[in-house]
Amino acid sequence: MKDPYKVLGVSPDASDEEIKKAYYALVKKYHPDNIQNDDLRELASQKMQEINEAYEEIKAMRASGASGASGTSSGRSGDTNGDSHTDLYIRVRNLINEGNVREADSLLEHVPYGERGAEWSFLKGCVYIRAGRYYDAMRLIENACRLDPGNQEYRATLDRLRMTASQPNGGAYQNSNTDTCCGGDLCTSLCCANLLCNCCGGDMIRCC
Repeated sequence: MKDPYKVLGVSPDASDEEIKKAYYALVKKYHPDNIQNDDLRELASQKMQEINEAYEEIKAMRASGASGASGTSSGRSGDTNGDSHTDLYIRVRNLINEGNVREADSLLEHVPYGERGAEWSFLKGCVYIRAGRYYDAMRLIENACRLDPGNQEYRATLDRLRMTASQPNGGAYQNSNTDTCCGGDLCTSLCCANLLCNCCGGDMIRCC
């Protein structure tokens, strides 16, 4: 893999806040939803995957004290939130983006209970959204926000989920034995709002 600091365009001596700002700037620039051309959108998706992996690698290194400034600012892989499964969570995010929700859920279920921190709760909530289990999703994403209150990604997702749930028929609930969306009002609203697109550089919901 390329030097993760070069991918984000920052120095290894950059602060955690500077790295986070650089990451979000790149997300805004390369997010596929902001690109109309199909060919360029595919390239942007690949770039977003590279950006996400670089960001996660930097946070993992800093959490272990291996390189750069100490501490983490968003906590996705910080020990204080119990998220020490960086590589696994990157894989789960990619699986959700690809629509392979069953495998993503299976990987999450193999994480020991004592190690299920903010990122685990967030990704499990994303899986529940994909399955139509919106109230369960909200509960888990609320927990992710509680464990990592400074994470803008978690907060934005929760705010959109709450806003959509407040709409008529927004509380639809689907049986957990299926991983396809219900196609109802909430699902449609979530898709149209691109609820989870900014999370992983691609659509997490593929029912529309």
